Amino acid sequence: MSTRTERFQRKPKEKEEETPEEPEEVIRFPPEKEASLLEESNAQKKAANDLFAKASFRDAIETYDKALSTCPNYLDYEVAVLKSNISACHLKLEDWKEAVKAATAALDGLDKLQGRKAKGKEGDKEGVQDVEEEADEEIVSEGATKAEDTSDKGKREADIERIRCKALMRRARARSELGGWSTLQAAEEDYKTLSNMPNLPPGDRKIVQQQLKQLPPRTKATQEKEVGEMMGKLKELGNGILKPFGLSTDNFQMVKDEKTGGYSMNFNQGGGSTK
Repeated sequence: MSTRTERFQRKPKEKEEETPEEPEEVIRFPPEKEASLLEESNAQKKAANDLFAKASFRDAIETYDKALSTCPNYLDYEVAVLKSNISACHLKLEDWKEAVKAATAALDGLDKLQGRKAKGKEGDKEGVQDVEEEADEEIVSEGATKAEDTSDKGKREADIERIRCKALMRRARARSELGGWSTLQAAEEDYKTLSNMPNLPPGDRKIVQQQLKQLPPRTKATQEKEVGEMMGKLKELGNGILKPFGLSTDNFQMVKDEKTGGYSMNFNQGGGSTK
């Protein structure tokens, strides 16, 4: 005779084979064609920049998108600049979700670019973090101590960090405006990352320091509100399930552990029983 455990024992679910995501198709153009496409993309980017300056943000987004469609998709730096600019437009329009999305795409592109650079520079632990933030003036002002950074390579690395800083600032701002417990936590992480960037411009550093003071209490208050709302919904659902048994959620006390922030449940048989 089979035991209760045996009768209800389920056959382990076979692990479904995960279908890997297809990588984005990369079509590399001959040098002359690439240069021509990049020139066209840069012309569209300039037009979009002019629209942004005129506060025509929706038209600017549309024109940046045209520049993206023209730019070879393997030019990660150029694509990241366009994505970061699109994020700036969405910030002006207070479209926080799209601003986060575009800024994240820009940062992903820069990470991909630097990942390839890291593979080609085995053993180099300094990366680009020691490069000055303001690409032209500050690199030149370092003089002989940073002579190598005046090369095209050094300038590009400085430009990468400059765009990374802008994209992070834009994503952090959008996340802090968007609100929500997890989103505010993510904004804090962005600002913490920015606070550790040695070449953050003074104006941005001031904003970062202010946000790192203001965000923690906001995040905590939002957490408590969301947890309270969730517990209220669970209580309502639980009462519906327990009512036929003469019980209610009042029979179950949730006790918060102040050290861990977690909850434990105690059963009180006489708490909310009906007669």
